[in-house]
Amino acid sequence: MSTPISTPALEQLFSNARTHNHWQPREVPESVLVQLYDLMKFCPTSANCSPARLVFIKSADAKQRLKPALAEGNIDKTLAAPVTVIVAQDNRFYEHLPMLFPHADAKSWFEGNQPLIDATAFRNSSLQGAYLIMAARSLGLDCGPMSGFDPAVLNQEFFPDGRFSANFLINLGYGEAGKVYPRSPRFAFQDACQVL
Repeated sequence: MSTPISTPALEQLFSNARTHNHWQPREVPESVLVQLYDLMKFCPTSANCSPARLVFIKSADAKQRLKPALAEGNIDKTLAAPVTVIVAQDNRFYEHLPMLFPHADAKSWFEGNQPLIDATAFRNSSLQGAYLIMAARSLGLDCGPMSGFDPAVLNQEFFPDGRFSANFLINLGYGEAGKVYPRSPRFAFQDACQVL
């Protein structure tokens, strides 16, 4: 773990990776989605709470169920993407803590504390969605994360019992490299960081 990964690997994960809006007509097999999850699941969450729940939308029927929830600017690219992932959160994630975090009575930290439940579920499912992006890039996939959707419409369609709720969406596949926008600026270290 103390050896840095190669420069080409860093470029694939970070400096050369881009958000994609146009997709090649190449399928992403379910076996790759399993591999993707099996990488991201090892990344850290608070007390190993692992609240993210993923819905991989591949079929035309499932895309049509998703379409009414999408912002207008996200419809075409989402229907064209080989896979769209709903990154959701389990709003009762703490019920699994006796198995996921057996070192302490972590379930009791959350029971009856709705603000802590909400903050922990949102923060850690967001982290897990970011890990998913990096895992996808490591497997040669491109990503197009989005927050342009109506959560109430999406949750009613896919999670009507309220146990899960959507955090954000990620389009996955093999992007059209020649159709990405020019890279937008980023802050320099001295503009975004402090060393105290």
